[in-house]
Amino acid sequence: MKIEYHKSLKEYNTFGIDVTAAKFVQITSESELKDILLKEVQEPLFVLSGGSNMLLTKNIDALVLYIAIKGISIQEESDSFVLLSVNAGENWHDFVQYCIKNNYGGLENLSLIPGYVGSAPIQNIGAYGVELKDTLVSCEAINITTGKKQLFSNKDCQFGYRNSIFKNEGKGKYIITRVIFRLTKKDHILNTSYGAIKKALADKGITKPTIKDVSEAVIQIRKSKLPDPLEIGNSGSFFKNPVISKDHFFKLQRSYPTIPFYKVDESAMKVPAAWLIEQCGFKGKRWGDAGVHKKQALVLVNYNNATGKEILDLAKRIQKAIKEKFDIFLETEVNII
Repeated sequence: MKIEYHKSLKEYNTFGIDVTAAKFVQITSESELKDILLKEVQEPLFVLSGGSNMLLTKNIDALVLYIAIKGISIQEESDSFVLLSVNAGENWHDFVQYCIKNNYGGLENLSLIPGYVGSAPIQNIGAYGVELKDTLVSCEAINITTGKKQLFSNKDCQFGYRNSIFKNEGKGKYIITRVIFRLTKKDHILNTSYGAIKKALADKGITKPTIKDVSEAVIQIRKSKLPDPLEIGNSGSFFKNPVISKDHFFKLQRSYPTIPFYKVDESAMKVPAAWLIEQCGFKGKRWGDAGVHKKQALVLVNYNNATGKEILDLAKRIQKAIKEKFDIFLETEVNII
């Protein structure tokens, strides 16, 4: 392990924000992680994974632990399922493609999501009707204070919409090192309920899709709507889709008859944040190098050299406008640092 000083983090966050870490070390094994925690017990720590779900607004005056522990292995398998053990430093999309190649089903709808496997449970990543919690069996984490390993079952993770124990009472207390997934090997249950996936498959004349077909459809959809972080700095969806009461929704529907929605339960409705942002006129707008993407209003972008503060100021401007127009507060999906 080599500790670097005053390290630029521009290449380590998908927004491409140029801040520095006071100290930086790349962790490639669990033993290295335990060793650094033992040696730097009094040191302020900042854990960095794929940098895909964060907005850095300031320099990090701490020891940044960049988790780059690689490896995928089969823990258990039968004719119908496989349990995969995946280390935290594996690229998420590369892992999904590994599953597609080996005909392991369950993650195809989560293709092309940026980030690493270790950060996926924190956010309970999801897309097109599928969430991480649907296939996660458990995850292993190191307690930062004690250096001891702890196993979290699916239930222990307390998953919610883009939420988990690691964003609440467990925040800052654990470093996820490994995730166990249960995936199907045959009789895959495909989720093609989203209209965009149905259309993409229909356009190709596919009536009996495979998991590869679904994955390719999702990749096609995401590429058509979302900017590549390697070309334009971004962190994907910046805001959560808000869930509001039915009474609130029906009141809005009277003023906006075309408002899209998804029924959550008998008392609540989910409204697309992108639609709300578009209605306030932000889609495609730019302030200096900070802007709202022209194809997807849910995505804030760094066109070149925007600071984290400039992106955050834009986010606050959007939140204020939507609160005033719709009486809805948009929560950020991205972690603000």
